[in-house]
Amino acid sequence: MTSGVAGHNVFVYGSLMADDVVRILLNRVPLSVSAVLPDFHRFSIKGRVYPAILPVEEDRVNGKVLMGISDPELYILDEFEDVEYERNTVEVSLTDSSEKLQAETYIWSNKEDPDLYGTWDFEEWKQLHMEGFVEMTKGFAQEIDLPESRTRVATYETFYPQKGTENSPSSE
Repeated sequence: MTSGVAGHNVFVYGSLMADDVVRILLNRVPLSVSAVLPDFHRFSIKGRVYPAILPVEEDRVNGKVLMGISDPELYILDEFEDVEYERNTVEVSLTDSSEKLQAETYIWSNKEDPDLYGTWDFEEWKQLHMEGFVEMTKGFAQEIDLPESRTRVATYETFYPQKGTENSPSSE
């Protein structure tokens, strides 16, 4: 196998900061570096255990950049993020050096979503939701290559039933 010198850089800020989730999706844990995305905010989402980011001036999102992501791996991440997110190129600052780096990231599609609130906390997610989210991710990963595979949102909703709330994504 060749070294991952070439490839995509992907800024992650939620469940994909957990090595266990990334390992299930990509069958490896890529090299990563801590980074900050300026002028964005990481929101909690009513009825969901994962976050959303949207532009907010004078704010910042801490996360990390997964380095050397191949095209097939980027496809898997795109499928995992599903229709709720749009992949965009952003400029992040590496935490250790303040060096600027271009990276892909996933921005919440519905910019006017009334279900966004507060600030999502990774440490709280690890304690309360990571175990169940890892199981959901395993279910998604097992189905991704099947002709009739479910979307990540559909897989998520089987693991986290919405209990009568009206929390379906507004975008199609």
